[in-house]
Amino acid sequence: MNYELNTNDQVFQEIAVAHSLSAKKRVRQNAKKRTINRKRKSQIKTQIKHFEEALGAGDAEAAREQYQLVVKKLDKTAATSTMHKKTAARKKSRLARRLNSLTAKKG
Repeated sequence: MNYELNTNDQVFQEIAVAHSLSAKKRVRQNAKKRTINRKRKSQIKTQIKHFEEALGAGDAEAAREQYQLVVKKLDKTAATSTMHKKTAARKKSRLARRLNSLTAKKG
């Protein structure tokens, strides 16, 4: 069996070289989807960091705006099956709980 070193990922791992045309196409499709999925997940993490910064600053209005942006991004990502819908719902619920605790302290 032939092996080659895949250097596209940060973690080096051995992968089998595809032989048939359909297997080669599947490798190309998987690589393309992996980059798209990584980008989406990275955008969610960035959006959550902005939300957490607003929470840390104690600005309820800015936190609410950031929460809306996070929810929008999570819903779009869950709709494309990059992330499971229940995973997105769980993340939204946990963020909403933190936002509500901030507004309860302020109010």
